[in-house]
Amino acid sequence: MALILGVDPGSRKTGFGIINSLGSKNHYVASGVIRIPEVPLADRLKIIFDSVTEIIEEYCPQEMAIEHVFMAKSAGSALKLGQARGAAIVAAVNQDLPVSEYEARKVKQSVVGNGAADKHQMQHMIKTLLKLPATPQEDAADALGVAMCHANSQQHLIRVASARSFRRGRMV
Repeated sequence: MALILGVDPGSRKTGFGIINSLGSKNHYVASGVIRIPEVPLADRLKIIFDSVTEIIEEYCPQEMAIEHVFMAKSAGSALKLGQARGAAIVAAVNQDLPVSEYEARKVKQSVVGNGAADKHQMQHMIKTLLKLPATPQEDAADALGVAMCHANSQQHLIRVASARSFRRGRMV
């Protein structure tokens, strides 16, 4: 059993999602969006840090997975996104959580089966896979997707490690 916190960072909205991964099954625990007011960047980063810390203290996850920075429309946007990621990562590291990073394409591939999936496809698959009664908000769905990608990656590593041998590229 592993409680996994997924984070979709942003300097205006940061999504979070928590799943309980039991073998190959993932169960929804919680999700939401941290909405950051129009304040100076340093204050926004503090809000992200404090909010992620509070989430970790409330739910006590064993691991955190976060979306990796991609190049945004501008260098300034990419820098702000990187700083938001940093605030969330420091919050996790301060609580002794191991942190894993995943590119958006890998998350989409893992959850939807298509690395170029759009937001609506992600929301639909998250709702379906986690058997949610309603469609989660975009940023929360992305964060749940990051957590599920991490759970799937961990399961794959366990299967590979437990395989006795490989024959013609297949595990036996």
